[in-house]
Amino acid sequence: MTAALKLNGESLSLGAFEAVARQNEVALCDSVREKVARSRQVVEDLLAEGDTIYGINTGFGKLSSERIANDQVKELQRNLILSHSAGVGRTLSREAVRGMMVLRLNSLVRGYSGVRQEVLDQLVSCLNREVIPWVPSRGSVGASGDLAPLAHVAAVLMGEGYCQAADGGKVSAASALSAAGMSPIEFEAKEALALINGTQLIGSVGGLALARAGRLLVAADIIAGMSLEALMGTDSVFAESVHLARPHPGQLAVAEHLRGLLAGSELIASHKHCGKVQDPYSLRCIPQVHGAARDGWSWSVQVFEREFNAASDNPVVLTSERRIVSGGNFHGAPVALACDTAAVALSYLGSMSERRCDKLLDTRESGLPPFLTDHGGLCSGLMIAQYGAAALVNENKLLSHSVTSDSIPTSAGHEDHVSMGPAAAFKLRRMVENLEQILAAEWICAGQALEYRRPLKFGPGTERGLEVLRRRVAPLKEDRYLADDLAEAKRFLTEGALCEPSELPSELVC
Repeated sequence: MTAALKLNGESLSLGAFEAVARQNEVALCDSVREKVARSRQVVEDLLAEGDTIYGINTGFGKLSSERIANDQVKELQRNLILSHSAGVGRTLSREAVRGMMVLRLNSLVRGYSGVRQEVLDQLVSCLNREVIPWVPSRGSVGASGDLAPLAHVAAVLMGEGYCQAADGGKVSAASALSAAGMSPIEFEAKEALALINGTQLIGSVGGLALARAGRLLVAADIIAGMSLEALMGTDSVFAESVHLARPHPGQLAVAEHLRGLLAGSELIASHKHCGKVQDPYSLRCIPQVHGAARDGWSWSVQVFEREFNAASDNPVVLTSERRIVSGGNFHGAPVALACDTAAVALSYLGSMSERRCDKLLDTRESGLPPFLTDHGGLCSGLMIAQYGAAALVNENKLLSHSVTSDSIPTSAGHEDHVSMGPAAAFKLRRMVENLEQILAAEWICAGQALEYRRPLKFGPGTERGLEVLRRRVAPLKEDRYLADDLAEAKRFLTEGALCEPSELPSELVC
């Protein structure tokens, strides 16, 4: 456990978000307390003056025209959370729920939501004492906030619903709070709506997927470099002058990365004057394609980090103007589009990887034994590794299609355009998992192919790529149960074991 991450509503990065979603404790910066208190005072003053204000003394959504008496406001809060705790489907992971809680907390401390300090302290205590709500994953359309998932989180704060148990099951929220030395909280005017009107399901699931994808951008370069060497490709196409002529940031970064990975390779030098003019696109165009994926990922991360530090609430409490305005900051369109964009970008990496994998196994392309086995016929070698990669590339083609261009109205047509951002976030997560497995297949094939190129030395980065692989996956001498190798290689990629800290995108640095 490292030092608690201090939240101020303004500076939460993707890397810091991932760290705190996984394990780290949280705390609030002292500077937020005054903002929160002023915001709350506006709510209480306007309520006392008898104004009719959406979300404070009215119904919600289509029922917003219904005025609620002041003595029923607390009951209104409770009813809102219970009625909206209507999620379905598989349970969200512990880290995804922690991520939702951190992101909602970081939004509330900006002072636009009108909640009391006690609500924020309850969230902080739940995070730090491992009182993690049990939250069904489906049920949000990502428009009037991620209502159902966030309601399941809010219900736990008031002692309703369930929490995740250590054995993977669930326990009552009341029991979990008691075991942690905590008591339920009773929400007051505006607070229930403030806890559920936000994009934090999209932000958490999509943000965690983007963090995993950031490490894959680095790993894909390393694995591609291994394939290029094994296929006797040239590194001349990575010359800086070539890429300065077309200076897309991602392209420049990938070309520079590959130059460092391959510097001084005896294998590349050994065929420098072979007379071969061009390599296939999957080798020659690595900077252009991997670079475009980096640029798409980077843009998506920028959108997510803005959303991490935004007030995605409704209504918004404008303290300086002493008024409360009903708007649409809860709409998930920005982060939903970022999920779709990142998905398309990542599909590039998978399709390129599978093509290199196929070439490594094809003796006509590689000049190596068919399917990288010395006993072809008796043994099938790595033949089926490419089948799995091809199947996942096909699946990712389907997943790369937009889901956010669709909209199904809700709340009796009052909410007539929704973002479908949660579906985009879950789709992105699935694509990342598929891409990890696609790259794992290429990594194993490239490592096996490089074994045939010894005793020549490879580039420093590709030598490291092979060394890391060999920590868990031995060279293939004869056919064996290949699923274990593929699973181990994927696990290493998921853990980020192939990436040096200095290689990671700046967005992932805490």
